[in-house]
Amino acid sequence: MIRRTQAERSDETTGRLVRAARELFGAHGYALTSIDAVAAAAGVTKGAAYHHFNGKVALFRAAFAGEQEEVAAALERAALSEPDPWAALRRGCRTFLERCLDPGFRQIVLLDAPSVLGWETVREIEYAHTLRVLLTGLQLATAAEQPAGPDAAVGDVADGDQAADGGLSMRAQLVFGALCEGGMLLARSADPAADLPRLAAEADRFLAALRP
Repeated sequence: MIRRTQAERSDETTGRLVRAARELFGAHGYALTSIDAVAAAAGVTKGAAYHHFNGKVALFRAAFAGEQEEVAAALERAALSEPDPWAALRRGCRTFLERCLDPGFRQIVLLDAPSVLGWETVREIEYAHTLRVLLTGLQLATAAEQPAGPDAAVGDVADGDQAADGGLSMRAQLVFGALCEGGMLLARSADPAADLPRLAAEADRFLAALRP
């Protein structure tokens, strides 16, 4: 029998807690979910939960980051299925809006995260995931419209504040803000599935206005 290391056991417990946190925070919201309930759902003690996370906010942050990681991966998969960068960008935006139909995602990412974590923390995590994917997609789409040349390569987009790319970082944030607002509209809609196509069409118009 192969013995697991302490680090492996710790990672497993952390993973169980985060999965349980995403489920409960998504179903009941931050205010109505206790760390005790998350620990019970994960099959660990309350003490074990506090050993891995120093409180409910830290556990929620991990749940929020998990949602961001998952949707960023979905955006990248969607983009790869399209024939050109602008189609990939449009597909990614629609994929994000489709994700907003999921009640758990809406509750954690759109409704609770801004008030629980604060705008700066939310944006920091989004920069590492969904906003990073959107910025990369916008850079690739814009570069595809430019003449080819030795200096036409897309630069490193890890720094979201660079302005040498003609303001693409700002445009990406504007697009992302519009998508989040669209997600909020879906969250408050009586029939979000019916409103999705109209919102996706508006997102397409927004992107078309950015195309060189």
